[in-house]
Amino acid sequence: MNLILLRPTDFVGDGRVILRDRRLRHVREIHRAELGDTLRVGVVDGLVGEGRVLAVGPEALELAVTLDAPPPPPPPWTLVLALPRPPSLRKVLQQATAIGVKRFVLVGAARVERSYWSSSALRPEAIEEELHLGLEQARDTAVPAVESWPRLHVFLRERWPALHGEGASLLADPGPEVTCPSGQVGPMTLVVGPEGGFIPDEVEAFRGHGCRAVSLGPRILRVETAVVALLGRLLG
Repeated sequence: MNLILLRPTDFVGDGRVILRDRRLRHVREIHRAELGDTLRVGVVDGLVGEGRVLAVGPEALELAVTLDAPPPPPPPWTLVLALPRPPSLRKVLQQATAIGVKRFVLVGAARVERSYWSSSALRPEAIEEELHLGLEQARDTAVPAVESWPRLHVFLRERWPALHGEGASLLADPGPEVTCPSGQVGPMTLVVGPEGGFIPDEVEAFRGHGCRAVSLGPRILRVETAVVALLGRLLG
């Protein structure tokens, strides 16, 4: 945890915060903070700054908070992701948030198990937890938006035109495609399929909607590995 992410409900007065959850445990067990120490803090969707420890014990942590700087600017990117297995989804949400993705769009596909859509990993509180962990890692506060479109054809008809109209659109597809570009600048939508890949008809549907296929090479990667590798390359 490189930043303690604060919620408005944590404030008990002007610039005063009390924490009693996992953040308290982290500060006590990992930071081993003592009275007077300063910690990096930030408010959800707000500024970042420092928190000075006023009291720390087994039940609560009290901080005097000063917020004076904006969070790091994110790349203007959207990640369209065929809904993966719940453990992979958790990793992708956390890691891609740390890299700076501010909009996730989860979509269905032929190789996406229907049971994934009823997983507890899609509960709002579960998604929020992974996003917050990613923000804490990156010293960020701007919470990404997450959309769900279980039916791919509906997504392509109703949502894709607006996303595609924002900038470049890239479809990650293993094989002899164009190598994924490096140092992408400007708005972009990156589409990543399930571990088995999009079926040919789905690939052609994205191509037909103006999406350019790119590749990291012939190796088949886990979704969470592919996402991090692609985003890292695009960052240049």
